[in-house]
Amino acid sequence: MAQSGSMKLLGARNMSCIVERMEWNNKMDLIAYGTEKGEVIIQRLNWQKIVTFPTPGEDVRVRSLSWQMDETLLAVGYSNGKVALLDAESETIISGLIYDDDIKKVFFSKAINSKEKLDSYTCNSKDKHKRYLLKLPPLTNIDPCLKTLDQKSFPKGSPCFLVVIMRSGKVHLLLLGALQAGSIDLTQHILHPEEFDVYDVRLNGDFNAIYALLRDGHQLKLLHFHNQVLEDCISPMLELASHCAHILETKNYINDTQQCLLEAWETVQLEMDNKLTKYANSQAYGMISAYFLELHVFGYATLEVEEFLFEGLTEKGFKKIANSVDLSLKNLQGLVFKQLTGAAVNMFYFLNTIAGFGRMSHFFEALISPDVASEAMRACGAFLLKVHELQRTIDILVSNMKLFHSWMIFTILRLSHQEIPDDMIFSGKENIALAEFFCAMEPDLPDACEADDVSQEESSATRSAATAEDDELSDDASAIPMVTTRTKFNLERVGQYLENAYLTQLQSVDPTQLWTRLLAENDCLAQCSLLVPHDKKLSLIQQRDKMFNAIDAVFHKPTESISGSFKLTTTVICYDLPQYIVESALDEEHELNYDFVNCSYHVHEATKCDMLAVTVRWQEAMILEFSRADDCLLRCTRVHLQPGPFTPQLHENYYNLRIVDIQFYNESSISMLAQTLLPTPGVRPHSYFLQFALSATRNQSTQHQMAPLVKLPDATMAHSIHDIPDAVTFKGLDGVCEMLAVSGSRKVATVLSDRRRKMTIFEMEIEEEEDDTEMSQASFLDMSKDSVLATGANESDKLEA
Repeated sequence: MAQSGSMKLLGARNMSCIVERMEWNNKMDLIAYGTEKGEVIIQRLNWQKIVTFPTPGEDVRVRSLSWQMDETLLAVGYSNGKVALLDAESETIISGLIYDDDIKKVFFSKAINSKEKLDSYTCNSKDKHKRYLLKLPPLTNIDPCLKTLDQKSFPKGSPCFLVVIMRSGKVHLLLLGALQAGSIDLTQHILHPEEFDVYDVRLNGDFNAIYALLRDGHQLKLLHFHNQVLEDCISPMLELASHCAHILETKNYINDTQQCLLEAWETVQLEMDNKLTKYANSQAYGMISAYFLELHVFGYATLEVEEFLFEGLTEKGFKKIANSVDLSLKNLQGLVFKQLTGAAVNMFYFLNTIAGFGRMSHFFEALISPDVASEAMRACGAFLLKVHELQRTIDILVSNMKLFHSWMIFTILRLSHQEIPDDMIFSGKENIALAEFFCAMEPDLPDACEADDVSQEESSATRSAATAEDDELSDDASAIPMVTTRTKFNLERVGQYLENAYLTQLQSVDPTQLWTRLLAENDCLAQCSLLVPHDKKLSLIQQRDKMFNAIDAVFHKPTESISGSFKLTTTVICYDLPQYIVESALDEEHELNYDFVNCSYHVHEATKCDMLAVTVRWQEAMILEFSRADDCLLRCTRVHLQPGPFTPQLHENYYNLRIVDIQFYNESSISMLAQTLLPTPGVRPHSYFLQFALSATRNQSTQHQMAPLVKLPDATMAHSIHDIPDAVTFKGLDGVCEMLAVSGSRKVATVLSDRRRKMTIFEMEIEEEEDDTEMSQASFLDMSKDSVLATGANESDKLEA
């Protein structure tokens, strides 16, 4: 028969560095812990390391760890404001968020029960897009190791909230790790913002309220905020959050595709364009087109052209360059035609669905603005038009480059008096296309006045940034006629689409097209909100940013609606903090003396009760149980470690204990970690593991009605933990233990000791014949020996490696 207070030693290890945070997975034998170096390590119960995630930056600390319910996903909060979602199964960083403040805590809520919560709004289109949209092909050019945090796919799994608590008092809620589901600033609801600390913020079991445990001046308070939007719209929010995750994934895919486009275009320029740029910059503007036209039409070349063709260029060499350019251009065509076009179509589908949700005002009125959603659709349509425009430009470029490569090889053979194959003779149509191509090689310069204005601005900027000597040199040089420097030999019009600047060479318009004529003759059509605008001056990057801004505006409304719906309904004063403790907290020498507030939260589904355990002073803890039923009752239990008036004689070690950590083991028991308050000089301090049964304290608890203000210190009394029959079991631990991590579902407990450098794991609820009822000093001596041997073995393995 298993006993709730029984425990058995599984093993102990001396860690290579200080462990600052640790958390057990509730489903698998995985424990995650953060080190002083900012690393996050995930290992099994048998000490086998699964993966080590490096620190995101120098001097970054791990503030919080939280496993998603029944999943391998771990949320990590860092001191630099980053929140990363790590997948232990794939050993990758799934996604991440960046805030401008230090993180206090991050946690996943319990899973949202779809059967229970989707009764008011039934969704029959879950993953319906898979029926109509093709799966986007993978981008093989993107190295997964080089992706940044915000470029990964968002997690799938049980729907839940991710809550991010900042030290400044701001709290952010995210649904499915994607949809910003509101925020609240706790400092706006307290009396002393200058004397404020936040310890924990939790969502209740119905997802329509939050509990905030904080210090307001000299009082430890628990604030209860109700949110009507969360209560009414949790089901539509799940629908919206799902589409938000798809949209964010598509945004990241578009960014990755454009990065591949840029790399492919740079490959095109590497051989061909750079070779021609050197020659182009040595010629006056417009002369290259004239030289090539002269060579093409009249058949003879100038000395400069001959030097360019025969200096380092041979027929085989140019064929190699041509093949490389053709391959890169085909890659460009595929990226635009398949990846980029497919992503734009997917984006339009998701935005169209959201716009459809906006028309169902009964469910989505507080979440979606139909006008904003329609504007995002128009911006996405404009992006799709720009993608098609780029595709046509690339198709024209591919055709022209093939023709140009053939002409170059033909010219080299002719000028070097080699035999020309019959299949290289150009037709009349091809000759006309070549002539037009050469004429368009160098675009027209701006007007003279505009060029003068630009040169004057550039020269003034140069004079303001340079020294006096440089000014004289620049003035002398300004008298010399300047040759226009071109960073690219203008054989193409593609590169301008991949820059964050207006297009300099607009695509020619066919005046015979009826739609173009209709738009030109009717301004009302061009300005109609039902039609997709086509801004021909914007580059692809600019059109993408415009679309992303319009999409971000769609998701502003749910954040604003939920944030504005938080209403403070109850303020529970848990404890009046002593004045000297608050003052000592401001003293750097006694900063740790104030660090006694620890808390743990648990949702009891069977009784529809939210449970919070908190230490209100070094030797006292308070258990609060909030009923979510119609009675709106609050049950409070206060216990302390000091002997009571009816306590029998205890061992001397029990008279001087303080609580250093507290956690819910399950819904019926709480685990505490206690240590010597004032250790005796020359005597090794000791610690205790306490397993506290909540059922034994029902007669010592008090009930209170949830009113706007509840003062628990005036209406409750603390009871000695030793006076409550069958309430607690003590297990002696050796040394100073500072941190605890338990898991009732996994029946394990982990304790950190020896300045958080030693990790000890216990198995809980073991059978009677295996129960170590007394943790003797000999057993812990064996434990220490095992740890030393394990450490020595690890060091020897490292030396052998």
